[in-house]
Amino acid sequence: MNIAVIVTTYNRPDALAAVLEGYVAQDGPLFELTVADDGSTPETRQLVEAYAERAPFRILHVWQEDRGFRAAAIRNRALAATRADYVIFSDGDCIPAPDFVSRHRGLAEPGRFLAGNRVLLGEDLTRRALAEKWPLHRWTLARWLAAWAKRDVNRFLPLIRLPDGAFRKCAPARWHGVKTCNLSAWREDLLHVNGLDESYSGWGLEDSDLVIRLLHAGVRHKSARFAAPVFHLWHREQDRSRFAENRQRLDEILSSTRVEALLGVNRYL
Repeated sequence: MNIAVIVTTYNRPDALAAVLEGYVAQDGPLFELTVADDGSTPETRQLVEAYAERAPFRILHVWQEDRGFRAAAIRNRALAATRADYVIFSDGDCIPAPDFVSRHRGLAEPGRFLAGNRVLLGEDLTRRALAEKWPLHRWTLARWLAAWAKRDVNRFLPLIRLPDGAFRKCAPARWHGVKTCNLSAWREDLLHVNGLDESYSGWGLEDSDLVIRLLHAGVRHKSARFAAPVFHLWHREQDRSRFAENRQRLDEILSSTRVEALLGVNRYL
């Protein structure tokens, strides 16, 4: 099974460097990685090129013009650029543990998408880790427990590892809480629903829309919790001025049986 990891970013090269360090340190079989760049300055391109020269796997850089928050569009461009069988979505501020890709690989199965979760880092820990280039992807459970005790992270339970099992399929229609910072699916299924819907404007809910349409298409939820967490670096809250409009779009898809995105990945195929 060929795997592509798609990592979105926008003008945060220090965080992206920490994330790419985590992927360079992955165990298990190789994969490809695409940095889906939503309009960053040339500094990000230079960083990606530097990692592409030393990574043991292929790294691509897909860029689009900066016209505001357009995560759905850049993810669609990246999805169109890969021919991998299976796609893992994450973000340029979400550091993977060394077994992140291999755990998604091991849990993947036909007719299912995988949804993992995240550990949120506080502002001070994020600042110190990036400034001093701490290898957060190498931290042990004990180190994270100490960080939680100091309230530098919001929780540590997601770091506990549990094997595959029937419990992972106990909520097949779940979409609440599923985010594209830790989501994987078969590329064929993603193309069937026409990828993410670029009709969503600004931050919010385009990932929920994708998951609901996958469910409409018969693709069921499988939990990757307690298996493949990411460490989410702190950042200021995104502009949510278009959230109400996006919520209306989501309510429309929830009340329908529509499968395909209105404005989706077929634009780039």
